[in-house]
Amino acid sequence: MQIGMVGLGKMGANMSLRLLSAGHQVVAFDRNEENVARVGSQGGTGVGSLEELAGKLSEPRVVWSMVPAGAPTESVIGELSAILEDGDIIIDGGNSNYKETVRRAEELREAGLAFVDVGTSGGVWGLKEGYSMMVGGDREIVEYLTPIFEALAPAPDKGWGYVGKNGAGHFVKMVHNGIEYGIMQAYAEGFEIMEAKDEYELDLENIAQIWRFGSVIRSWLLDLTANALKEDQSLSKIADYVPDSGEGRWTVAEAIDLDVPAPVITLSLLMRLVSRQEESYAAKMLAAMRNQFGGHAVKQDLD
Repeated sequence: MQIGMVGLGKMGANMSLRLLSAGHQVVAFDRNEENVARVGSQGGTGVGSLEELAGKLSEPRVVWSMVPAGAPTESVIGELSAILEDGDIIIDGGNSNYKETVRRAEELREAGLAFVDVGTSGGVWGLKEGYSMMVGGDREIVEYLTPIFEALAPAPDKGWGYVGKNGAGHFVKMVHNGIEYGIMQAYAEGFEIMEAKDEYELDLENIAQIWRFGSVIRSWLLDLTANALKEDQSLSKIADYVPDSGEGRWTVAEAIDLDVPAPVITLSLLMRLVSRQEESYAAKMLAAMRNQFGGHAVKQDLD
């Protein structure tokens, strides 16, 4: 099958290479010409514009967009909708907000184009391990695209599946990332408790390796944690600043809208916000209040 790939960052490039290795034909475009050349050198067909990409694909054209959510995705899909023709298919594999996906699907349907949203997980390891894909859209279109998903997944029958109509794929991926926030926060807190227990001089990388096998808390995230600790157990070269890409916020907002309590995911998101503060005014206020009502000593900031 021919696939047009738009967006050749690390994940998009790896997906292209995985498709090529499975025998699919990939026509690739990215604003960075070096990225296009890299995929071209691996057997893909590199092009210099979306128009050229469309011209090299057989009908019905299948174009997979793998660009950042928000304005970049809006721009790419808008440009493609003006170039592609009736019956062509656009796939959004980025982390778009599912509400935007529902809107885009309706707009593209009116233009005669099919739209499929694929929540994609796997990051930089996807080329080797395969990608987990949560697919939303018209079931018949998804069935037509099955060879693509089978090639990208860990195995043809594992790690991917149809989850519902347009928007469902990105909705499920949003919740997936919210859960990821909570798991990561739990690991981080546990390892910090152990790191603080000086009297035992715990080898944290050794503990992570022990937990990886047989333990009820083993996971791929724990495997990656062990890798990080093996490289530098003190994490001395890493700043304690944790960004978020939006999905955790959307998950928390959705939980509120649905009256579903989600304290772990919510608190894990808030802890990421805490990590970005150079200093906490709230913590200073707490210290001031303790001093006012109990005469508790206040640690002075002499900087």
